[in-house]
Amino acid sequence: MATYNKRGYKAPKPEVEKDVVEVQPVEETFEGHSTTADVFNTLDQGASKTEAWVEKNQKLIYIVIGAVALVTIGYLFYDKFVVTPKEEEAANEMFQAEQYLAQAVTAQKSQDSLYNLALNGGEGKFGFLAIIDKYSGTDAANLAEYCAGTAYLNTGKYKDAVTHFENFSTKDEILNASKLGATGDAFVQLGGNENLEKGLKYYIDAAKASDNNVYTPRFLFKAGQVALGLNKKEDALKYFKEIKEKYETSQEGMSIDAYIAGLE
Repeated sequence: MATYNKRGYKAPKPEVEKDVVEVQPVEETFEGHSTTADVFNTLDQGASKTEAWVEKNQKLIYIVIGAVALVTIGYLFYDKFVVTPKEEEAANEMFQAEQYLAQAVTAQKSQDSLYNLALNGGEGKFGFLAIIDKYSGTDAANLAEYCAGTAYLNTGKYKDAVTHFENFSTKDEILNASKLGATGDAFVQLGGNENLEKGLKYYIDAAKASDNNVYTPRFLFKAGQVALGLNKKEDALKYFKEIKEKYETSQEGMSIDAYIAGLE
């Protein structure tokens, strides 16, 4: 018997058997163990060990924390009730010595006596030497080193001047340049080639310490003069030319041509 296809009829497609993939839980390993569980177990064990250690050493921990707290409190106490009052006291004590030094620098007569008063004190106040000794470690004592060096330099005690200048420290460029230059002055005044070499080095360091139109050409000029005294004419010419090129408007620059001409 004949079979006729009906209009619009489509034979159903044969069903394709699909592979069923069984998705294993992420945490399952090849042995069937849980990786995540292992991690948590490890963490739990570590936490337990930490807790056990803390419990066992609790007394020691408290001692350490207490010690740190005591040190911090002690430092704050020391700074507020010891360091700050000591700084203020030192500054007040040094005021008179600073007045003597200022008077000595500007005075025409009796300079040595004023410098000595600045060093040793007067009118019931300490001089710079006592400030250095009594208030060691303070900013005032540090500044007193510089002031004492200045007083010794101006009274001809050059070795003492060097000692105090070298004990002084500062982050201020101008003051540092002044200190280095003054140390150079002291070595030059001591005389002898060895001291002149040291003085030359200090002058060069002073010139480099602060780039300005006052101190730099001053110390370059002094370096040139000392270099001439040591028969280092090429070095002297180099220092003089640097003044000419960079600091021509300075006091030293106005007359530097004559020094350059004398060496060329």
